[in-house]
Amino acid sequence: MAEDYYKILEVDKKASVDEIKKSYRKLALKYHPDRNQGNKSAEEQFKKISEAYAVLGDAEKRKQYDSFGSQEAFNRNFSREDIFRGFDLNEILRDLGGFGGAARSRGQRRTYASDDIFSQLFRNQQQQQHYQQQVPRKGQDVEYNLSISIEDAYTGSEKRISFKKDDGGLSEVTVKIPKGIDTGKKLRLAGRGLPGSSGGPPGDMFINIILASHPHFTREGDDLHIQKAITFPQAALGASMDIRLPDGDTKRIKVPPGTQANTKIRMKGLGFPKFKKAGRGDAYVRFSVTVPKKLTKKQSQLIKSLAEEGI
Repeated sequence: MAEDYYKILEVDKKASVDEIKKSYRKLALKYHPDRNQGNKSAEEQFKKISEAYAVLGDAEKRKQYDSFGSQEAFNRNFSREDIFRGFDLNEILRDLGGFGGAARSRGQRRTYASDDIFSQLFRNQQQQQHYQQQVPRKGQDVEYNLSISIEDAYTGSEKRISFKKDDGGLSEVTVKIPKGIDTGKKLRLAGRGLPGSSGGPPGDMFINIILASHPHFTREGDDLHIQKAITFPQAALGASMDIRLPDGDTKRIKVPPGTQANTKIRMKGLGFPKFKKAGRGDAYVRFSVTVPKKLTKKQSQLIKSLAEEGI
């Protein structure tokens, strides 16, 4: 987890420039490599506080850092070269009272131990970026909303879908719709997402299922509801009739005499298959009684006769 530059320098987020500089001087004296020779922990801490000061000690970089809200987000947008650009190491050494006086000679060139630390820091960053570029990464997952019919969910089916790729071309894929699937369920197609990088595997495709409405069938959980219109004589006298199911099959049921509107008859085990489970729901037939819009003269007379009989 990325650390916070303010915490590294042990200052408040509202600290002034002078307060930040003062805290850095104190910590730099404490962790300076020349004072902690051979201490890798102190050397790493010196790198951290120097990086934090390179950002917070610069008004523009500090503004950018505060806008990103975290060191992790800031580092995704700024390299170590960006962070230390304009960072005057000699000035820092002078501020530390010539601590860099523990100099080493390399031919005619005079260098400080701190120079090596920052050089190594830059090299490590470049190596890390190179390594990250070479690490195989899985491609991004994609989602697709697929509308299916009641019949598809009842019997299972296959759908051929096409979608645009990043390069503008079209890609096609076959999706197997399992029995009993419902709105809100997802199907995963492994390896059908965006391509990976540096030899990494492609991402996956997730199909979001949406069950379309139907004029005669509705679904409640695993139960199937069927709307069936009957005539007044059928409702009054009773009848036998065939009920069509979503798979095209028919089942004969009996309508009892005196059936009222909205009466339901249960057909056990003829509902939807349970998704990824054994068993099925039930089917329910709900009746509506139709009234003719036009009557012949004879029909009108018969109905009047029935009305006179109190029906």
